[in-house]
Amino acid sequence: MTIMDQFVLRRDGLVPKDVAATCSGARCGGIAAVWRVKLEGRPELTIHDTRWENGERDLVLYQPAVVPEMPAPLSNLHNRRRAGVQETAPGSEELRVMGWVAVPGDRPTVKKTFTTAGFVEVCGLDELRELTSRPDVELDTAFVLAEPVRVDLDDPQDTDAVQHALFFPEEDERTPVVFFLLSRVVPTLRHIGWLPKPVRRTPARV
Repeated sequence: MTIMDQFVLRRDGLVPKDVAATCSGARCGGIAAVWRVKLEGRPELTIHDTRWENGERDLVLYQPAVVPEMPAPLSNLHNRRRAGVQETAPGSEELRVMGWVAVPGDRPTVKKTFTTAGFVEVCGLDELRELTSRPDVELDTAFVLAEPVRVDLDDPQDTDAVQHALFFPEEDERTPVVFFLLSRVVPTLRHIGWLPKPVRRTPARV
């Protein structure tokens, strides 16, 4: 069983977004796909996957008008630490979302570089394996490096700290939401005791 088995994740339609600042700082309106996240016995959370009128796209833990009672680290994560979604090349049908992790705290910060072993420990080995088993979904270094670093979930390297990213096809709407949940929300849920701490595992070599 993976962490994702403890959630009910469902899409709940589209909503218009008022003019606001995008990740690049531009101001425009947009349309958000609404995703509801339910953890048994806890308040429902909402993720917005917004496509902005200027072509940008991002995911964020959406802050409703009335935030249910919850610990400050989670409350303060709302509307912060967005994850941008980008084409890997102009006109490409392959998209990328960065594997930056929201570090829990009263004012959440972000950590961008990890060894693959470190990234797996934070986001979950089984969860990432399940995600990358989807068609054309791959975890890799975010950028082409002069000295390539191999990202292998069967043998995660623990030497080089790099920026990771998840690559996925444009028509796959669920994958970036799950990855956002694993990297931006789950660490805080563990921090506040709503999920168990991860158990460090040594992947089986094949």
